[in-house]
Amino acid sequence: MNRRRFSRQMLILGTGLPAGLAAGQSMINIQEPESKEFYEEPSKKLPLRHFDVVVAGGGTAGLFAAIASGRQGARTMLIESKGYCGGIAVEGGTAIHSFYNLYTAFPGCAKRKVIRGIPAEFMDRLTEMGGCTGYPEMETGRGYDSICTAIDTEQYKLLAFNMLKEANVFVAVNTLLAGAIVSDGCIQGVITESRSGREAIMAKSFIDCTGYGDLCAHAHAEFTVPNDYDSCNSFSLANASIDDYYKFLESHSAIGQICRGPRSGEENKLVRVGAEELNIPEFSEKAKKIGMSMITTTVRDNYLMYVKCNYKIPGSVVNRDDVAAAEIEIRQRMAQGSELLRQYVPGFEKAFIARTSPSLCIRRGRLISCDYDITHEDVIDGRHFDDDVFVYGFHDFAPRFQIKDGGTYGIPYRALCVRGVENLYAAGMMITSDHRAHMSTRNTVSCMAQGQAVGTAAALCAAESCGTRELSYTPLREALEKDGVYFER
Repeated sequence: MNRRRFSRQMLILGTGLPAGLAAGQSMINIQEPESKEFYEEPSKKLPLRHFDVVVAGGGTAGLFAAIASGRQGARTMLIESKGYCGGIAVEGGTAIHSFYNLYTAFPGCAKRKVIRGIPAEFMDRLTEMGGCTGYPEMETGRGYDSICTAIDTEQYKLLAFNMLKEANVFVAVNTLLAGAIVSDGCIQGVITESRSGREAIMAKSFIDCTGYGDLCAHAHAEFTVPNDYDSCNSFSLANASIDDYYKFLESHSAIGQICRGPRSGEENKLVRVGAEELNIPEFSEKAKKIGMSMITTTVRDNYLMYVKCNYKIPGSVVNRDDVAAAEIEIRQRMAQGSELLRQYVPGFEKAFIARTSPSLCIRRGRLISCDYDITHEDVIDGRHFDDDVFVYGFHDFAPRFQIKDGGTYGIPYRALCVRGVENLYAAGMMITSDHRAHMSTRNTVSCMAQGQAVGTAAALCAAESCGTRELSYTPLREALEKDGVYFER
């Protein structure tokens, strides 16, 4: 043993266990790397936990997957890397699209609330808390969306925890998904990492709602990384009235999307304001340079919940170094955006940033290969399938692309079954390869409904001890209908 290695071991032995080492975990002997390129970790025994269903990711889809699974009686664990749940719905902070069909764009079209079940229950409860506008109808921009459902991000996080607790979900926040235990195309368990140490979580059914497809990647599922979107980060501006913003746009004949609804306990107040082309060249050029959108939403007086700064990340959204550089760039853009609004909008002189997206708000990470890939034609032609698990009617490319006749299309069960893995679902922005179709399926309310569908299915699979492809559609459909899911065929 050389002197430096001997001194390092004596120092560790003299100071006792390293800070943060969990009780009962043994000291690992330090081993010198055998090469300059790799270090081989020593093996060790991990403590085990056992569940029926594991949901990886507590975001827009994962929250509802876990609630649905828990309500079915499955012993459910939710693994979330951050200290809260809600994902892009709270990190973006914008309006939630959309519980209704696009009835306002089609004269004579029937108004239908097409997303119901647990997501609608959540929004009803959030509205009762004063943290949501509910479903007020758009005054303008009605070819894009019929309804504006704006939220309070902090109230949303609180309700998320409350409903998870009611469903008896074991919630592991501040916990990283670090690996998967896979045998013969079937996941046996996952590895987690937290300040309590590493653990192995064994279960029967698994759901990937990480947004990035982390569990699918650990399970050796097929995927690509298209990187075909801007990151869509946002900040909230305090000491900034949406009424003043409206007057500013009105003075420049730039009013675009408008919606009025409940705000700070009062009805018929502005809750969404957007701009058409703004005839202030210097302002417009600076806003365009930093990707700042001219639309905002709020549920509070003197507070803009949502100001967006887009940024196309060079490289890859799953590359640590590319993402680190992007995080810095986006923070700088947010600061520039807030300064721009302070400078140009009367009444915003003392405005300041009160909330930011805590990390990248991507629109797609890994694209996971599933048993069925939803096409552009499936969406705009309003196609339904024999294994629909819910229906949806919003498209983020509207009015360029709209679902035929203001109707809906179906999300088939097989579009959520991960190809090549027997007991794994993918839900959220990770499905649908066609960018045009993905501009519908990736939206928040679609992700919520996907979550309820896979959470219900995973719990049924666990109860039957069967794989995703062995589950009969009939009991799944019956369970979804019982829990309020709406179908159109």
